[in-house]
Amino acid sequence: MAKKNSAFGLIFDEKNFIPLCNKLVAKDSGLKSIIVKYGYPPLWSRSNTFATLIHIMLEQQVSLAAAKAAFNKLKQKIGLITPGKLLALSDVEMRGCYFSRQKTIYARHLAETILSRRINLKKLSQLPDEEVRRILKEVKGIGDWTVDVYLIFALRRINIFPVGDLAIINAFKEVKKLNKDTGKESILKLAVNWKPYRSIATMILWHHYIQTRNIRL
Repeated sequence: MAKKNSAFGLIFDEKNFIPLCNKLVAKDSGLKSIIVKYGYPPLWSRSNTFATLIHIMLEQQVSLAAAKAAFNKLKQKIGLITPGKLLALSDVEMRGCYFSRQKTIYARHLAETILSRRINLKKLSQLPDEEVRRILKEVKGIGDWTVDVYLIFALRRINIFPVGDLAIINAFKEVKKLNKDTGKESILKLAVNWKPYRSIATMILWHHYIQTRNIRL
């Protein structure tokens, strides 16, 4: 059902996304109720680029709208977002693009890491999930949440469940009718039932969160 890549296993794409959704909802009434009410989620994806990682960094602990505003401001400032162009910006110019001091540090460290070829994004696409995680987490400001989002959106890995994502946790509790104080460990155990397609379940849960709150992307 899922597309095979011999380097690391399964990925999802335009051809298999809907069939994979159907495979999940056939055995999970909660996920099925989301699709019945709101339709299939979009196949959200992003290119495997430096700009995408900067965008994901900007989304850490802020609203999607705020992150998008900063990302667009950066694009207006420098055009194509590359490590060299970002490093050429002063602190004042970064603040003018709505970057906090902390995220300026993170963005510059990522840019330096890529320019020095300590990280090659094209090569990351051919590595197993946990090796991608190990390499990216060596960059300042990149933790498990950032890696999870990158793995799902940029590399389309099929079995990622971002337990650090508040929207996912809230959507999970709503759909499964769990107590608000249900811990992440309990949620991870329940999410095992979605293996090996947890990324697809994640996108369905994001769809629920966005639709129930009328969020505009």
